[in-house]
Amino acid sequence: MDTASPLLMGLALGAFGAVVWAFRSSGARVPEGHVGVITRFGAAERLPGGALATRPPGLHFKWPWERIVLVSLMEQTIELSGEGAIRTMAADGTVLRLEASLRYQPKLSMLEQFLFGLQRPIEHVSTLFTCLIRNELANVQAASAPATHSVAEALPQEAGSYALIRRERGLLSMRIADFCKARIGDEHGIEFNAVDLTDIVPPDELRDALNAVMQVRSEAEAHHYRAESECRQRVLEARQGVAIAKARAQGAAEELATLARALATLHQQGTLEDYVRRRRSEVLGESKLVYLNSNEGQR
Repeated sequence: MDTASPLLMGLALGAFGAVVWAFRSSGARVPEGHVGVITRFGAAERLPGGALATRPPGLHFKWPWERIVLVSLMEQTIELSGEGAIRTMAADGTVLRLEASLRYQPKLSMLEQFLFGLQRPIEHVSTLFTCLIRNELANVQAASAPATHSVAEALPQEAGSYALIRRERGLLSMRIADFCKARIGDEHGIEFNAVDLTDIVPPDELRDALNAVMQVRSEAEAHHYRAESECRQRVLEARQGVAIAKARAQGAAEELATLARALATLHQQGTLEDYVRRRRSEVLGESKLVYLNSNEGQR
């Protein structure tokens, strides 16, 4: 009797533990923004028509031997930066480092391709995107790119393919995004929302050379604008000087004309000689030193 009691107690505890485990394993919670897919011994649960069965957000029942796979339907981002940045060679042989980000979300109607089409779909998409962007950058030529005018992207022609790629970064992102939406999304059950080329980094030697060229260009433009400003200021001062001299000359001419009219009036009245003598006396009276003409003295 004493031997049977521990055995029964052990069996009871084991049965209770099995019931607790079965109860805990029978519930599956799907968070908001996700869907769940039930798999049974590796096979996914399907609807009568053969389509993949999904569970909406909420609490669901499953058998203990079943497993639920959660798939997020929210927008997700693949960051290709830092150690995972893309290194590619441009058309002129320049090795560039590109940092990009892909924004996507799984398609509910193509969830089977996303889950079971590839073993690691996100890694596969990242590798495919890297190959695609390398091919696009290698084919960027100056003749095929339309000319745009952007002050922020004004790089010297010596930069080669780097300047062209940086100038046409927006157009390149649109072309890559269109290709991803048309090809990669349908094959892997992904809907691409956007592809962003966040940064294009040239080699250190090219970057230093571009910085030096841009600095010299900035200094040359500053000297040019300074010289142009000084020339304009001098031209303005010269024009003002000419205007002042012209006004003075006109004033002197008017003064002489007035004096000539007054002298002519005096001459007509016969008092010009008297006026001249009076003015002569006034001038001689105010002077300290007078020089007399010898001929005038003899008269």
